[in-house]
Amino acid sequence: MKKAWELERELRDAAVPIDRRKNSSHWYESDFSAPSGDDLIHLFWKSSVPGSLAPEIPYQEMVQAWSNQGYDVSEAEKLIPDGIALLETGAKESLRVLTAALLNHLKTAPKLAGHRYHTYTQYSSWEEIKSILPSDCQLLSITPWDVSFPEKIYWGWVGQLAGGSFGTAIEGYTGAQIAKTYGEIRSYIIPPETKNDDVLYELVFLDVFEKMGSEITSREIGLEWIRQIPFGWSAEWIALRNLSMGIFPPESGKFLNFYSDWIGAQMRGMICGMLAPANPLEAIRLAYIDGVVSHASNGVYGEMFAAALTALAFFVNDPRDLISKALFFIPPESEYFEKAAFVVSTLSENQNSEIAWLKLEKHFERYNWIHAYPNLAADLFSLWYCGNDFTEAMALLAKGGNDVDCNGGLVGNILGIMNGVPPIWADPIGDLLETYIKGKERLSIKQLAARTADLAIKTRIH
Repeated sequence: MKKAWELERELRDAAVPIDRRKNSSHWYESDFSAPSGDDLIHLFWKSSVPGSLAPEIPYQEMVQAWSNQGYDVSEAEKLIPDGIALLETGAKESLRVLTAALLNHLKTAPKLAGHRYHTYTQYSSWEEIKSILPSDCQLLSITPWDVSFPEKIYWGWVGQLAGGSFGTAIEGYTGAQIAKTYGEIRSYIIPPETKNDDVLYELVFLDVFEKMGSEITSREIGLEWIRQIPFGWSAEWIALRNLSMGIFPPESGKFLNFYSDWIGAQMRGMICGMLAPANPLEAIRLAYIDGVVSHASNGVYGEMFAAALTALAFFVNDPRDLISKALFFIPPESEYFEKAAFVVSTLSENQNSEIAWLKLEKHFERYNWIHAYPNLAADLFSLWYCGNDFTEAMALLAKGGNDVDCNGGLVGNILGIMNGVPPIWADPIGDLLETYIKGKERLSIKQLAARTADLAIKTRIH
């Protein structure tokens, strides 16, 4: 019997990109109804990524993710082939029963004795994390406001949306398969689409921050999710389910959340960095508050790392130096820190980027393409070798594959803050951000950036 991670690896390695130059995306509209019942079960046994049309089997991914966290998922793994077969035959009733059994096996799965995942230090609060961070964190956060920050925030937003739009068309595929369809990619594949689920959570965070400022709470963020976001994927889907049942943060990010180490928090840390420019300690505090709504431990640290990178980019102009400094802001006894340190060590030891990526890809092969770790590797790989060049950074992300829109958003944001965004990437975006949140269908990027900068200034003053 094959392990879930092996099944996922085979699915990913065999997936040939559907050419977006010939096929349209299928993003939701603001009036869409969230799937439920048999529709939801079917969607989680067979679906495709809205922007790139890459194949997905979320129930299989749950099993893989729980295995990564050191649980014995062998009983759940036995049901995966039968679940796929039942879907194909249209046996709805039997598929309902099998799905319930699979989820129960995950819920009751025992921890694997001696599994390394369970040996890392676990932190239960922001105060506890802050107390163990090195003194460098405090020193790096004592930076005055600069008049250039509002413009940098604007370019951060443009870079994020450009990178996200670039990656949306190719996410969910390996770099090797992307190259077979598109060759080497150094520009947009199609006219950029800014509609994406990744940015929704940042917009909601901004709404809550506007009401509460630095007193923002995880509870209020979660409630605003319920108000504005009708449906999510992976960890966000589970968090929305938990929140709707009255399970509030931090439990909303933990309770039966098999995806709690995935990229969903890491992909949205940039807003925290832009609201605390040049103040990475405050940025990671905000990221922790936001992260625990939908994630736990390493997933939360992913958002903290993204926030630190973003905040530091306001006064650190060398990507390699930026990475080195941002490492101070990850809990040092965590698995996330260990994985980040491994990535940096691999990059430092290899001048050849292709050799470095092959080593990183092999190291992270057991993790899903949406997990935080292989995408952390892709982010740092891109920043390390891009030479501060936006186009080169995007080309490297395409070679890395995986969750390219999330990675393009983070890397694009960082480089945008540092250097601005080249016209070939900025001009096609224009001033339009489209979403499927009611009331936010069409937003001005300039107004969004000005609002972000205004809130950042007010928070600094008070």
